[in-house]
Amino acid sequence: MPTKQMKSVKTTIILSLFVMLSSCQGSPAGGQGSVKTGLDRVGAYKEVFQGKRLGIITNHTAYNSNGEYIVDVFRGMAGVTVTALFSPEHGLWGKERDAKKIDSQIHPVYHLPVYSLYGQTQKPTGEMLRDIDVLVFDIQDIGARFYTYIYTMSLAMEAAAENGKGFIVLDRPNPINGSNVQGNVLEMRLASFVGLYPTPVRHGMTAGELAKMFNEQGWLDGGVKADLVVIPMKGWRRGMWYDQTGLTFIKPSPNMPDLETAAVYPGLCLLEGTNVSEARGTKRPFRQFGAPWIDSKRLADRLNKLDLPGMYFEPVRFTPASSKYQGQECNGVRIIITERDRLEPYYNGVRIVNEIYRMYPRNFQWKARHFDRLCGTSTIRNAITSRSSLNKLRNKWQAGLESFRKIRNKYLIYPD
Repeated sequence: MPTKQMKSVKTTIILSLFVMLSSCQGSPAGGQGSVKTGLDRVGAYKEVFQGKRLGIITNHTAYNSNGEYIVDVFRGMAGVTVTALFSPEHGLWGKERDAKKIDSQIHPVYHLPVYSLYGQTQKPTGEMLRDIDVLVFDIQDIGARFYTYIYTMSLAMEAAAENGKGFIVLDRPNPINGSNVQGNVLEMRLASFVGLYPTPVRHGMTAGELAKMFNEQGWLDGGVKADLVVIPMKGWRRGMWYDQTGLTFIKPSPNMPDLETAAVYPGLCLLEGTNVSEARGTKRPFRQFGAPWIDSKRLADRLNKLDLPGMYFEPVRFTPASSKYQGQECNGVRIIITERDRLEPYYNGVRIVNEIYRMYPRNFQWKARHFDRLCGTSTIRNAITSRSSLNKLRNKWQAGLESFRKIRNKYLIYPD
C-alpha cells in the first residue's frame, strides 16, 4: 500500500476512535436517562394552571417523556383550558425554511387558532391575548445567541407583562451543555432578532434561566417585568450534553438534524453572513461548507494546520438543495468532531471565515450587515479584512465575558 494511502487509513482509524470516545463519554452525576423536562413535571405544579385559560407558545419539539404532545397534556389536566397556540420561526411543525414569514391559521386537529410569531408580528398582540390568562412557553432551544426561539420567548414575556397575563416557562436542556460560555458579548447597537440582548454567542443557559435573566435584568422593552414562573427540569446537570439526558432529540429546525450539528452551530452559523454555503439543503448542514470556487483539499489542509480545538477537516463535495448555490456542486470540507468538550465553536468559526477570506480574497464576499449582527460586533469583520490579530481581539472580549458570567451566575437554576 502506498505511504500516502497508509497515512490516510491510519488517520481515518484514529479519528473514528476519537468520535466513538467522544460520543460514548459517561454521563455526569445524575445518571443517563434521569432527566425530566418541565413538561414532564407539570403535574406537580397543578396549582399554577388550575382554572386558567392557556395560550401555548410551542412547536413540534414539545413532547414529554411518554411521547405526549403539550396540548394533549394540558387538555388532560382538570380545570385547565387551552384557548390558543403560538408558533415561532419554522412554524408549529418545524418544517418552514429559515427566515420565511408564516401566516396564522387554525389547527387542523385541535381547531385552535395558531398565531404566528414569525409573520405579521413577532410579538403577541392584545387581541391575540384576549381569551388567555397565562402564556406557556415550551420549545427546545439550541444554546446559541442567534437561535431565534429565545427572542420569541422574550417578546411574548413583554406582551404578557403589558397585558397583565402570567408567563410560564417549561424548561428543557441546553443541548450543548450548560457549562461552556464562549464568545464576545453583543453590542446593543447591533441588537436584532438574531441577538436582542448583551450575551455571548454560547451562553451556557437554559430557556428558563434566560427568561429569569431577561426579566430581572430589565432587558425587556420599557423595563417591564413578566409575572414569571419557571418549571424546572429534574436530574439535569450543567455538564450534560443532550445525548446524556436519556431524552429523544427532535430536530428543532429543518437544518438542525442532530446534536453534532448543534455543537458546531455557534461558529459555523457565521457563514450565513458570507457567500460560502453552510450546506443548507444537505444531510450535513453546518457540518460541511464550501463553494464552487474553493479547492477542497487545499482548504482542508489549511484548516487542519490551524489545529482548531475539537475539530478535524476532510475534503468533500456537496450540492445544496436550497439556499446559496442551490443545485450547484460545491467544493469544501466536512467537520469531524474529535473531542466535543474541547470545542470552541464560535472562535473556530471566526478563524474558519478568516482562513477562507485569506485564501480567496477575490471570490469571498461579505453579507456585512448580517455577519456583524451574528457576531454582535463589527470588530471581527474589520479585523479579518485588515488582517489584524484575531487572538488580540479575542483577548479584548474577556472583560465583557467575565462581566456576563457574573450576571449569569445570579440566574442559574441547575448544579454543575
